[in-house]
Amino acid sequence: MFDFDQSLSRLSGVTVLCVGDLMLDDFVYGEVARISPEAPAPVIAVKRSEMVIGGAGNVARNIASLGAHCVFVGLVGEDEAGRTLKAALAAEPCITASLVLDGSRPTTRKVRFVSEHFATHMLRADWEEARPADAKAEKALLDAALAALPKADAVVLSDYAKGVLTPGLIRRLIDAANAAGKPVIVDPKGSDYSIYRGATMVTPNRKELSEAVRRDAKGDAEVAEAATELRDALGCDAVLVTRSDDGMTLVAKDKAPLHVPAYAVKISDVSGAGDTVVAVLAAMLGLKADYESAMRAANAAAAVVVGKRGTATLSIGELRHRILPSATLAAEDKILFDWQDLDARLDVWRKQGLRIGFTNGCFDILHPGHVRLMAQARASCDRLVLGLNSDASVSRLKGPERPVQKVQARAEVLAALEAVDLVVVFEEDTPRALIERVRPSVLIKGADYTREQVVGHDIVDAYGGEVVLVDLLPGHSTTDIVKRSRSTAKN
Repeated sequence: MFDFDQSLSRLSGVTVLCVGDLMLDDFVYGEVARISPEAPAPVIAVKRSEMVIGGAGNVARNIASLGAHCVFVGLVGEDEAGRTLKAALAAEPCITASLVLDGSRPTTRKVRFVSEHFATHMLRADWEEARPADAKAEKALLDAALAALPKADAVVLSDYAKGVLTPGLIRRLIDAANAAGKPVIVDPKGSDYSIYRGATMVTPNRKELSEAVRRDAKGDAEVAEAATELRDALGCDAVLVTRSDDGMTLVAKDKAPLHVPAYAVKISDVSGAGDTVVAVLAAMLGLKADYESAMRAANAAAAVVVGKRGTATLSIGELRHRILPSATLAAEDKILFDWQDLDARLDVWRKQGLRIGFTNGCFDILHPGHVRLMAQARASCDRLVLGLNSDASVSRLKGPERPVQKVQARAEVLAALEAVDLVVVFEEDTPRALIERVRPSVLIKGADYTREQVVGHDIVDAYGGEVVLVDLLPGHSTTDIVKRSRSTAKN
């Protein structure tokens, strides 16, 4: 069985070659303010707009957002939209773009007018010239793709029927990838799928599948039958059919058809969800995943992006949290090394009216005294934030032979305690800066300290917080445990 937890961490070593139709997605958000007096049409009060890389470029963005590297080959016009896309792609650190310039055509641009409140698409205006690339542009596109192929672990052909993926280019690239042993994933367009013959996997949606086989394919059985027919006609290894609310169907060689349901999520916007699916499939096949595992990862990824507005991407963390069991993530969800994520966690608790507590320490070797401290600390608040000294901080405080355990190990053990809701690592010798950031309602420390000795007591006092000293369990000390262990080892 494919190990998602281990394999997803290796995505940074994957390179995907993506070739296809680049476009600029422009989302204009507003509300219907009135009806036009000149014509019976709504007048939209614009509140904000957002331009993002779309089409095949969105496949590249999704590959990059997972931490993999994408070599992108596409076509732009000599216009403002083309310059915007060129700059946007250059700003993506995990994308290497080879853009062919064709001054005879405009860069494809789609402007969507979206209801800010209901997230409903009200109108779309397109600027495009959907015709095959001329011989000069086709050669430049093919040369760039073939040059990048040796370094690629997988190839994506993202076809929006705007002219980049000509039949000749598709044929040459599939043949070259097959000869090099590279999987080719095709997001198809049109009704003539014969141009994709020999690809590894083709990913039509249900409507596209029906058009390809020239008959309706609605239920599981009909979809599986049509997908099998298409797979055999194209000589593909697999056909994956995306079915919106009905999930996905995979028909692979020598395997029974497999249907997986869609995740139950609140849908905000489906724009670009197909791009995310193809990107994840390519990244997973680049990791040598089997088709079923790649499909399940893509299905999970789609559930993430449809919950976002616009042409969206997802992070490796979002994919892991959707696809891995909750128990796998329970401890690591509680650990923060980056304080930028701290405010969002605290805001959620504050909006719920929860009382936030804070304690801190090195916790080099967890013992019963620590466990009791945590339990008593948690009893005085609704959510307990634990500040944990970094390794360098422990060494400065306890000596060069400490800590015995590295910070990741200490954080994971503490996060496994039910009493602890969040572990935040700090680099300083004291947690004062962290206390200022958390602003706890309750500051908790062991009764071996006096109130005045507790770091941050003045901060908490200033806004009316409370300092609580809890009794310690006698006879337990990390320092003593370390000394006894070293003495025993010497003897």
